[in-house]
Amino acid sequence: MLPLFVLVLRIMIPNKIFEQSIRRYFECISPYMDDDSVSEIMINGPDDIWIEVSGKLKKTDAKFANADDLMGGVKNIAQFVGKTLNELNPRMDARLPDGSRVHVVLPPCARNGVSVAIRRFGEFDLTLEKLMDYGSINQTAAEFIKICVQMERNIIVAGGTGSGKTSLLNCVSLQISEDDRIVVIEDSSELQLQQPHTLMLETRGPDAKGRGEVGIRDLFHSAMRLRPDRIVIGEIRGGEALTLLQAMTSGHGGTMSTCHATYPDDTLRRLETMSMMSDIEMPLRALRSQVASAIQVVIQTSRFNDGSRKITHICEVLDLSENGEYQIYPLFQFRNRGNNKETGKIMGEHIAVGNLPTFLPAIRERGLHIDEKWFEPPPDYNG
Repeated sequence: MLPLFVLVLRIMIPNKIFEQSIRRYFECISPYMDDDSVSEIMINGPDDIWIEVSGKLKKTDAKFANADDLMGGVKNIAQFVGKTLNELNPRMDARLPDGSRVHVVLPPCARNGVSVAIRRFGEFDLTLEKLMDYGSINQTAAEFIKICVQMERNIIVAGGTGSGKTSLLNCVSLQISEDDRIVVIEDSSELQLQQPHTLMLETRGPDAKGRGEVGIRDLFHSAMRLRPDRIVIGEIRGGEALTLLQAMTSGHGGTMSTCHATYPDDTLRRLETMSMMSDIEMPLRALRSQVASAIQVVIQTSRFNDGSRKITHICEVLDLSENGEYQIYPLFQFRNRGNNKETGKIMGEHIAVGNLPTFLPAIRERGLHIDEKWFEPPPDYNG
């Protein structure tokens, strides 16, 4: 059985070297693998295949010949990337040669049959300026993000699945100086940092006997000893959150990561919950204090029902309140005015809410350009 990853190689190698047998096994999804407008392919069993185009999900007519073809394909992906995929290990993350990310779940965990999601990443050319052109952010908010990076604020990019967290983190990371040494830690490499002095670290799962696993927490431990100026973590998912918080509060400024969360205050609570997954026990008040001290800026992104992705909030995180609660200090937000009845597109604008950054004096001491008018709300803003 020929591996599914061969399809992806068609993007990089001339089609003439591919044998007809490869096309026969994977012909059903090859058009989508060749289509740059397709950002994700979702296989829910051999005869239920969906794609994402421009943020919208579409069901296709494509089908695999049978379940064995699909199973054989994912087993060969596992063999190619050196991972174990079987009844005892029914889930797998993998990265294909072109950088596409694959996640596989086998039956009986996947009741529809072998389930696969292929997240495709083209050549990275997105910038904050392009996000402005797309209406994902306005100029003043983008300028403020640049200042936050230059000021080495610890930044979390938060959002739901498919909201554009990784792409946004890529854009934010472009503002890091080329003089900095950057250490990037990921489960499966997705970030595409452009700076010349970038060290990429990737986790490794255990072998068939449960040996040799290297997790994000292990790599973070190594990163701290690799003389980083900046640490960028693709996503925080578990107990490694506590290690991240401790690093942020021990002199490693300008650290960036992403987190699944719906609103900025949810981001802090989720980091708190994940920190509790660590084997280190801390009183809740002390843990919350560390979260509030470590995370300085939250950039929230969302995918709307028209398929567009926008930055919805940019907030500072203040110290805990007297009663031990998190305090979010909003600076910018997206004001949603609903959908256009004719086009179906989201209407709205990014606005300031009237709060000045708490580190405004430090910005001015660094000689960076900032204008208090950036933070003035529109006349009709009522909070």
